[in-house]
This record gives sequence, C-alpha cells and structure tokens, in this order.
Amino acid sequence: MRIATFNINGIKARVEALPRWLLAAKPDVVCLQEIKSVDEGFPRTLFEDMGYRVETHGQKGFNGVAILSRLPLEDVTRGLPGGDSDEQARWIEATVMAPRPVRVCGLYLPNGNPAPGPKYDYKLAWMARMEARVRALLALEEAFVCAGDYNVIPQAMDAARPEAWVDDALYLPQTREAYRRMLNLGLTDAFRAREQGAGHYSFWDYQANSWERNNGIRIDHLLLSPQAADRLTGAGIDRDVRAGDKPSDHVPVWITLAE
Repeated sequence: MRIATFNINGIKARVEALPRWLLAAKPDVVCLQEIKSVDEGFPRTLFEDMGYRVETHGQKGFNGVAILSRLPLEDVTRGLPGGDSDEQARWIEATVMAPRPVRVCGLYLPNGNPAPGPKYDYKLAWMARMEARVRALLALEEAFVCAGDYNVIPQAMDAARPEAWVDDALYLPQTREAYRRMLNLGLTDAFRAREQGAGHYSFWDYQANSWERNNGIRIDHLLLSPQAADRLTGAGIDRDVRAGDKPSDHVPVWITLAE
C-alpha cells in the first residue's frame, strides 16, 4: 500500500498537476492539504473517474484537507478533537479497508507566524490537541499514519539554510519540542527511518529562486504508529514534481506499507 501526503496549495491551481502526478505515481491513498475549497467546490468527479474515493473537509479560500483512496474508506471523521470552537479545516481521519486496515489522519498543522503572537499560540495549542489525539490512537494498539504538512522543520539538516529559520515558527525550539514529544510517544518519522542525512526537502518557496538554488526545507511528514512502522517497506520524496508545469511549492512525500 502506497500512502502519500501532498500540500497542493489550491485545487483550482493544481487541477492539472495533481491528476498528472496521480497517474504517474499511482498512490493508493493520498492526504491533501490546502485544497482551499469548500466541499461542494472540490472537483470530486475528476478523481472519482480516476478510481479514487474522495473525502474532504473544506473551507472557503483557506486551509482544507482531503483524502483520496483507491480502497474503501470507513469511519470518516472531520476536525481535530478538543477544539469545538475551531473553525479551521485542518484535520480529517478515515480507516483504509485494506486486508490489514490502517487508520489515516490527514493534517495541515498551523504555520504559526508571526511568532510570538496569537498565531503561534494557536499553533502550539493545536499541536497539544494533536498529541492528545495521538495518545488516544496509540491506546487502541492499531496501525495508523499521521500524514500531512506539519509546518515543522525537525532538525537543522532538514533545512538548506537552518540559520535563516531560527526566529521562524517552523523552527523555534518550542515547535520542535512539541514535535519531539509526539515522536517520543512511540511514533516513527517514516522518511528518516529509511533515509538519513541532509539535502532532502519537500518545500521550496516560490520567491528568491529557492527551487533553482535548492534552498528547501522538509516540513511534510508521515508519522507512523508502531504497528504501521512494522509494515514500513519504503519512503521517498517525489522531488521532480516541483519542476513540473504550474507546481505547488510542496512536493509529494510517500511511504509503502506491507499488506
């Protein structure tokens, strides 16, 4: 089973690039972020015609997450628990009904800039809610994957120029500590379990020739429960998608799990 995460930065802008990648990569499950569309505006028929089931949690003009799956989905839920007044569409869950089912959580973690400030406070509070949800999922002792744009640079080697990010919400010590707390619960960073060293990025800003200069950061992650990590057979970043026509500023990151 191939599971991917892809921040598409707007479904209207990526209505050609996303299907092109799907046809080439053939993922079984994809968690999308920043669809920037209400549910009714998402072109679900386009992807259903490609063989995907479509579940969205949309928001007009901002945020928005979705799951596309070639396999049946059950128990779809929308919204991260613990925030009844939170109107931002950043979390969606579903169980992928494979021979050995896996719970997939698609997430778009808040950016948090400028920091300090209310947006950073929201980011840290959101991460605390996510930690609580992860704890609840771990208690079930089942396979699950938390896949998405975390807006977290975990380590210095995950940025081409880490010194440029020291005051940014993506790299502040409190951000990285909150991320590590989740890892320390027993989750596995799937990409780092398969690939070591610097130079692996999933995001390049549109500005300042960042792509051409390879001035990137790795902020798109798939964190696995122990039961999912036991099934991990591969992980990678589809870097070349960034060089395509009308690209997102992110590229897909994927894993493969044994059935």
